[in-house]
Amino acid sequence: MQIACLDLEGVLVPEIWIAVAETTGIDELRLTTRDVTDYDELMTHRLRVLDEHGLKLPQIQKVIAGLGPLPGAREFVDWLRERYQVVILSDTFYEFAEPLMIQLGRPTLFCHRLEVASDGHVTGYKLRMPDQKRHAVQAFQSLNFCCIAAGDSYNDTSMLGQADAGILFNAPQRVIDEFGQFTSTRDYDELRVAFAAASEQIAAGRR
Repeated sequence: MQIACLDLEGVLVPEIWIAVAETTGIDELRLTTRDVTDYDELMTHRLRVLDEHGLKLPQIQKVIAGLGPLPGAREFVDWLRERYQVVILSDTFYEFAEPLMIQLGRPTLFCHRLEVASDGHVTGYKLRMPDQKRHAVQAFQSLNFCCIAAGDSYNDTSMLGQADAGILFNAPQRVIDEFGQFTSTRDYDELRVAFAAASEQIAAGRR
């Protein structure tokens, strides 16, 4: 049995923080895991910027409510579900993801939680566990599942490396250059081909 493990933002839905930056005009929120390799450093920066501008969770959720999956993403998820178990492994937060997961047909999501005051002020965040994407893949493998993983950012690379096959999707060129061991794809048609090829290779290796 094979499990498809996917990142969320940049693979299936737009980058949430970029959407917030564009809506609010706060350019400091445009940084993502494509730009910063240290997730704690990135989130510390984001929380500081939110505090400086008085931006609260309901305002962020209002921006997210206006977003939808990337063109072709829902169809791609449906294609995967016909062939694999599908799990979304993301460094987003449950407080952000709900409306987007509904539009994707509610695949299983493992992510993190925000710490929010009663007035909506985002005071911190709680990781489900450090390096959770890699650990999730490792746990699936310990149950004798094979995992094919796809992501687009630095914070996906440990997951891709742990998986039986790792695929980059529409990643920045610097990530492609640094992690040339992974298959690189640019659209969902290429990603389907890469999944099918990886699946066949894994199956052949188990015969």
